[in-house]
Amino acid sequence: MDFFKRAPFAPFTGPVSPILLRASLILLSCCGLGAASTPPVPVTCVLELFTSQGCSSCPPADALLTTLARKPDIVAVSFPVDYWDYIGWKDTLASGAFAARQHAYAEAHGEEHVYTPQIVVDGLVGVVGSDRGEIEAAISGGKGRGGAVSLPMRLSHADGALVIDIAGGDGGPADVLALRVVRSKTVHIGRGENAGRVVTYTNVVRAIDKVGDWTGSMATFKLPESHADDEGYVVLLQKGTLEKPGPILGAAKTAGL
Repeated sequence: MDFFKRAPFAPFTGPVSPILLRASLILLSCCGLGAASTPPVPVTCVLELFTSQGCSSCPPADALLTTLARKPDIVAVSFPVDYWDYIGWKDTLASGAFAARQHAYAEAHGEEHVYTPQIVVDGLVGVVGSDRGEIEAAISGGKGRGGAVSLPMRLSHADGALVIDIAGGDGGPADVLALRVVRSKTVHIGRGENAGRVVTYTNVVRAIDKVGDWTGSMATFKLPESHADDEGYVVLLQKGTLEKPGPILGAAKTAGL
């Protein structure tokens, strides 16, 4: 685990036999069942992994996040940070904005340092990103705390836009944040602590933008979709601000994430 000092998403009209008619009705019924879309599983927790290609402690956490992301009720994303770039390898996926988000969490949680790998659970607490036991304990301990992941959200698509429906409830105001996410990215690391390693990153955030403000009433937001074929969206409803993030009140993800 590496520490870094914190800085101050034609009709047939003839007769029809009763047997044929019955068979047709059965077939139509079966087709209807097959065509019906399965409702998405409600999200129960959000995991944000702060990771770096230059951190030798991170690959186990990256692999664990891949495993956790397979659970339909979990939103799990990777935020590659850039503050280890100076030690021999410039992270090809990192952004200063992602490091700033981690620093903001540290400020909000009263921590003096940031480190990798770190997973922030529901916006409430940071734990070692490779320690599954600690992560599961944080998930259990944070349920319902501060209204965390308690508000139903639904994503749909219409006329080239991502439609975000949020239920009414307590906890407002809160920011509606859209994270554009690439499902998987494999990187050959050439230098630094992970020189020679090939690491696959899951649900890598490429951009995070504020869509609007939720005041506590049922609301719908629309986001023009602009993403590559291998990308999708995660939407978070989070109290606080980008500079001082609070609990994540609700979350939803598009198919494939």
